[in-house]
Amino acid sequence: MRSKILSRRDVEFLLYEWLDVEALTARPRYADHSRETFDAALDTCERMATELFEPHYKKSDQNEPHFDGEKVYIIPEVGQALKAFCKAGLMAAGQDYELGGMQLPVTVNSACFAWFKGANVATAGYPFLTIGNANLLLAHGSKEQIDTYVRPMMEGRFFGTMCLSEPQAGSSLADIKTRAEPQPDGSYRLFGNKMWISAGEHDLSENIVHLVLAKIPGGPPGVKGISLFIVPRILVNADGALGERNDVALAGLNHKMGYRGTVNTLLNFGEGKWKPGGSAGAVGYLVGEPNRGLACMFHMMNEARIGVGMGAVLLGYTGYLHALDYARSRPQGRHPGAKDPTSPQVPIVEHADVRRMLLAQKSYVEGGLALCLYCARLVDEQKTAESDAARQEARLLLDILTPITKSWPSQWCLEANNLAIQVHGGYGYTRDYKVEQLYRDNRLNPIHEGTHGIQALDLLGRKVGLEQGRAFDLLLSKIGETTAAAIASESPLLQRFAKTLEAAVRDAATTTRQLLSGRDANLMLANASVYLEMLGHVVIAWVWLRQAQFAQPALAHTQGDDRSFYQGKLQACQYFLRYELPKTAAQNELLRSLDPTCLEMRDEWF
Repeated sequence: MRSKILSRRDVEFLLYEWLDVEALTARPRYADHSRETFDAALDTCERMATELFEPHYKKSDQNEPHFDGEKVYIIPEVGQALKAFCKAGLMAAGQDYELGGMQLPVTVNSACFAWFKGANVATAGYPFLTIGNANLLLAHGSKEQIDTYVRPMMEGRFFGTMCLSEPQAGSSLADIKTRAEPQPDGSYRLFGNKMWISAGEHDLSENIVHLVLAKIPGGPPGVKGISLFIVPRILVNADGALGERNDVALAGLNHKMGYRGTVNTLLNFGEGKWKPGGSAGAVGYLVGEPNRGLACMFHMMNEARIGVGMGAVLLGYTGYLHALDYARSRPQGRHPGAKDPTSPQVPIVEHADVRRMLLAQKSYVEGGLALCLYCARLVDEQKTAESDAARQEARLLLDILTPITKSWPSQWCLEANNLAIQVHGGYGYTRDYKVEQLYRDNRLNPIHEGTHGIQALDLLGRKVGLEQGRAFDLLLSKIGETTAAAIASESPLLQRFAKTLEAAVRDAATTTRQLLSGRDANLMLANASVYLEMLGHVVIAWVWLRQAQFAQPALAHTQGDDRSFYQGKLQACQYFLRYELPKTAAQNELLRSLDPTCLEMRDEWF
């Protein structure tokens, strides 16, 4: 029976036909791998996600973590699934052999982890945060910090968090108040409060490694005075054994509309409930240089942003597969031309409007998955490409695509969930079917790791002008290579697709250059969210054309299910280019007009 978590055929198409991950095995880091090892990893993850993560998806939502004033209680299935995940070595799958890892390519590792996000995004949140925490310390931590904290995280003994927001300062990190006071022994004592901390308190691991943003007294104001600290829940002795409890206290739990199985906390640092060594203050250890904490934290934040995009894709993807299964099995109504009311009803997949909704979902989720895995492939290029030029090119592309990869799936794969509910009709918003929970879970992603508006400001205000516009020009060049190749092909279909995209790209380029040439930053950025949606649609159209370039010639030598798969790819590409991409024309017109409607609105007019 085909999985309703994710299409394995689609994953294989993206990995092996488009992104050519087998070519990575020619590089020293991945030389021990082959398609056989990649498939074995995918098999393991699909099986474990199906057998251990998916079964408690609804249960963890209906029985969310609760706090009795002393301890957080989580259903046992979460811990059982995570124990098996860690025992299988999946926490370290992408790491060096020296750290107990498998040295899987980032692209393959991302595809493997996608199964867990699709099966149970809340339970997958614990390893997701831990892996990101460990990767940050590997990039910016000392050898001692790596040995003390990263190795136990890779073994699954410690889990990790990221502690940025505060009750009075959400995305405005310049306004955080948590302070870190230096101590004679080189450590720090932290005092303050952190809000919205996922996985901030539990007994799923021996220890929790908090990465905390705080300000050292006397440092520069604003974001320039932010430093980063390791603050373990339980102090670790010099021999690696666990010591006394650190002064990190759980003040309460937040209860969100989705991701209910991921405990979400308000943490107090240094309130005196726990006093290590008899002194108040949470013991912390500086990561990197003082006042450079935000630069370090962006390593985890950018990784998390792409991860949020992938999570949004998978929630939309599994919702689409559930809607497709329902549409094929639910009889209702007859074709418009059927006049006999006694004739058998047809499955609702036979109705054109239901096909429209399913095709829209397919175009969003398969386009989003392709974008996320393409970004993972860029990470592999950035890490292992033979030339410095290739590595720098990958870095630039990743920089400009990160806000799109976070926000486009969070908007449009959420819309896929919305359509999945609609396909189910009245059953869609009942708890008997998964699609209502999938929608609730996905609704968090437009806010996770920087809201849609913040990503838009980052894209238009910083990324498209990065290095004198080099990143944007490189993106246009890559899209141009694709359209030129399609136009030069012998396929009228690909030629038509390419010309449609080519016109949209010219329009986007004109808009971008006009916006960047303006002198009024407020007016330029007033409609940044519209810009993000516009450029995101152009990028997804490009990703669809790339998929079509592999699907169209494959039709000549395939039959049966494979032929249907490739036909589906071409039809989804056509849908996106005909139904979705034209929306960008109106958006570009609005953007170039520098419309001040939103900017000029006043509080008292609401």
